[in-house]
Amino acid sequence: MAVSIFDFKGKRAHFIGIGGSSMSGLAGYLQETGYTVTGSDRTRSHKTDHLMEKGITVHIGHAAENVHGADVIVYSAAIPQSNPERAEAARLGIPQIERCDLIGQLMEGYPFAVGVSGTHGKTTTTSMLAQAFMQAGADPTIHIGGELDFIGGSTHVGGDHDFICEACEYNASFLRFKPTVAIILNIDEDHLDFYRDIDDIEAAFVKYAALVPKDGWVIAWGDDERAERVCLNASCHSMTYGLGKNCMLRPENLTYDEQGRASFTAVLNGEVLGDFRLNVPSEANMLDALAVICAAHIRGLDMAKVAEALANFVGAHRRFELTSVTDGVKCYTDYGHNPAEIRNALKIASMQPHRTLWSVWQPHTYSRTKTLFDQFVETFDAADRLLITDIMGAREADPGDIKSEMLLEPIRARGVDAVVTPAFDDAEAYLRAHWQPGDIMVSHGCGDIDLLNEQIANHGDTKR
Repeated sequence: MAVSIFDFKGKRAHFIGIGGSSMSGLAGYLQETGYTVTGSDRTRSHKTDHLMEKGITVHIGHAAENVHGADVIVYSAAIPQSNPERAEAARLGIPQIERCDLIGQLMEGYPFAVGVSGTHGKTTTTSMLAQAFMQAGADPTIHIGGELDFIGGSTHVGGDHDFICEACEYNASFLRFKPTVAIILNIDEDHLDFYRDIDDIEAAFVKYAALVPKDGWVIAWGDDERAERVCLNASCHSMTYGLGKNCMLRPENLTYDEQGRASFTAVLNGEVLGDFRLNVPSEANMLDALAVICAAHIRGLDMAKVAEALANFVGAHRRFELTSVTDGVKCYTDYGHNPAEIRNALKIASMQPHRTLWSVWQPHTYSRTKTLFDQFVETFDAADRLLITDIMGAREADPGDIKSEMLLEPIRARGVDAVVTPAFDDAEAYLRAHWQPGDIMVSHGCGDIDLLNEQIANHGDTKR
């Protein structure tokens, strides 16, 4: 029998892996809505520190005794049954809920429940949506897999009409969500430790679109053949956006300023919705803004206020975020961890005046590094110099057949000066020995690579 989180309101919910991007936000959400929350994580982080500042007890390290006294357990797909806390909870008969089931339960019943899916761009688009809805007078409940200063973190408890959240395809977790509006930003290769191939990934998105009721909407990037196909074949209303003439919502009079920020007129099937000017650069952010405009139009929001919100949007943390200017070098960190996301960050960086463009990449998971090896080799052409750290295994054990060093020769063959700097201390030392004022450095990865930027900012000549 399914476990409902609502049966435990006022009781203690224990989160295993509470420091994760999504888990930390959900923990804060439950605490704010009347639950007693505790948790544990393998390592201490900014997120665990922030949760403890909010009065949530967080244990560093997983141990069976951490679940004693808990009424319900929340865990993510990355936490196996063999985890000592999950095993102890099973022994004690404590009910357990997986993270994606919890989101689905929280989402259910909202008339306008938006699930933002796609291989990349989810956090930025969800953040844009959150700010646009709030500035246009709606009061959505929000769950973002990152942090947005506009809402003071990753969650916001709002009214009972609108719900906005990311819908990740990893482990097909988004199939447990309850969207009435499904946004599909793109369909690309990733998570091939779970999916068979790109066709298998598309099939999961077909199932995701099928979750939307007949009077709901699927919104998709019409220039992505797979996303468009899923959208137009869905048994509900559909809307596409993009640059192609086949797209329903298109940006006309599109221009970019010297920093790569787009201005355009949004036109839906010949109807002018309004003029928009973005404060974040790149075509990718422009396309994400189009998805937001689609959802806002369906919701009936004031487009002038949506335009104002998008003009004010400065991005979520760890999405091409400037962390310091050190030794005259602008240092950015970006959460992108698959080839398309990394290429986009480097494209944004290359548009800025610079001498040498440094890329520091922390490969995330052995399986992704192996399955997308050839694509990663072609990812860093826009960089002048590349530092690669050791692979972060995250939920995976080292199989012994993939190392960062294996990427060097094929990347160098493409004209990129690449070296391996195993640890963050090695990367910082190499950068400081070789960079010059006027350079740009971007670190990439969804692991803890942002800690490199933090230690650079904390060591020496730094300005923000």
